[in-house]
Amino acid sequence: MAGTSVLLSVAGVLATQVIKSPAQAVADTAPPSPSVITAPVEYRVLKDSVIIRGTVSSEQSVDITPNASGPDAGAAIVTRVPVKARQPVKAGQLLLEVSGRPVIALRGTLPMYRDLKPGAQGDDIAQLQSSLAALGHRTAGDCGGCFGPRTKEAVTALYEDLGYTPLPAQPDEDLLLEEAQDQVLAARRGLEDLPASASAKQTDRAAGDLRKAQERLSRAEAKSGPTIPVSELVFLTSFPARVDSVTARAGTQSTGKVLTLSTGKLVINGALQTHQKGLVQAGEKVEILSELTGATSTGTVASVSDVLSDAQSSPDGDSAAAPVTGGRGYPVVVKPMKSLPLDLAGQDVRLTVEAASTRRKALIVPVSAVSAGTDGRTSVTVLMPDGSRRRVQVTTGTSGDGQVQLIPAAGQRLAEGERVVIGVRSNRAGGPGK
Repeated sequence: MAGTSVLLSVAGVLATQVIKSPAQAVADTAPPSPSVITAPVEYRVLKDSVIIRGTVSSEQSVDITPNASGPDAGAAIVTRVPVKARQPVKAGQLLLEVSGRPVIALRGTLPMYRDLKPGAQGDDIAQLQSSLAALGHRTAGDCGGCFGPRTKEAVTALYEDLGYTPLPAQPDEDLLLEEAQDQVLAARRGLEDLPASASAKQTDRAAGDLRKAQERLSRAEAKSGPTIPVSELVFLTSFPARVDSVTARAGTQSTGKVLTLSTGKLVINGALQTHQKGLVQAGEKVEILSELTGATSTGTVASVSDVLSDAQSSPDGDSAAAPVTGGRGYPVVVKPMKSLPLDLAGQDVRLTVEAASTRRKALIVPVSAVSAGTDGRTSVTVLMPDGSRRRVQVTTGTSGDGQVQLIPAAGQRLAEGERVVIGVRSNRAGGPGK
């Protein structure tokens, strides 16, 4: 009897675990009460980040594509390469020799666009005079921007310092000068050999012939002297410059770019898509990230172009960070606050522009916290410490990065640190739960 009693007791316990009343069954299958997801109300400046790609480069980059110069110029053959990649370059230095002729670096902002010849005038001549004077070859005595006798001497001295002789302005220069000098000599003798009985008319005519011969000689002398072919000078904005790459080898024919120089501080060039342009302004802060090394630095937006131009897409296919997907964009230049390492030149970097959306601090919440009623009014729900909820009518302002500015309606209260409801999460085990 005792054993039977124990068995019945055990069976009763098991039955209570398996057999449930209809009410209990409904209660057990009902969904669990959801938990509220909240976010804090923040009081800060709302920033809308814009992410683009950029390429690190120098403020000035110059590709040298040499051509043979001189009266007997033929194919452009590289005959000497005195520089190497990553080597510093100073003003007045020989960069390259092509078919026996030099390519020289000088300081200036105007690129070479014509041969610089005696008698020429212009801003490029003034730049030449300034760069020669900086090397100790003074041109005082010639007017600024005039290729005169002192400038000729300075150009000759520059070439001789490097072991070269400058090309003459005219192929038969010596012969032309000799002929002009002979004409002056003949006219002078003609005037001197006039007999004492010569008329005044004869004397005046002989004197006129002498003046004309002397004028021709002066013009010939002004046009004679050293000339600088457009292929023999490279102007760079600052020194020391850097040799970025060298593809030329002595004895090879030049068929394109053989040398790349850069100068100035490193800057970053990127491009904005059309929908991003209005978000980025000059002066805004930028975070610079080298994904290759992980190094970060800061900079500012130096300029944003208003003109669309061609741009390359992101090399790794990251359309979210690419300057342009498919081709065109608005160029943007970023200047680092501190000098970047030179080994970053040529690298692609990620730029995060912190575009300020509110000028002053404001109440900020996630966009998902804002709801609109049937009456068109917007509001947020504040979860109180005791679990109760308080609805606050608001007006929304600027938004960015998934956040929105709130302005409480008249008589409504919303404070920093309060928590607003942004959603609910189900407590069902194994459920995804929102």
